[in-house]
Amino acid sequence: MGIWKQLAEYLYIRKRDPNEPRTQWMKYMHGMNRISLFMFLVALLIIIFKLLILPFFK
Repeated sequence: MGIWKQLAEYLYIRKRDPNEPRTQWMKYMHGMNRISLFMFLVALLIIIFKLLILPFFK
């Protein structure tokens, strides 16, 4: 599976393939990957906010 398809599934942009086998460990792994991806995006937004928006208010 391609990286863009996997990211789209993690961000709930694209539905999963119903024929793909699901195991409990795969659910755990995808859940942890989803959490880490969301945390990365939030941290990226905070950094952008600090570097680009806050200097205008000083």
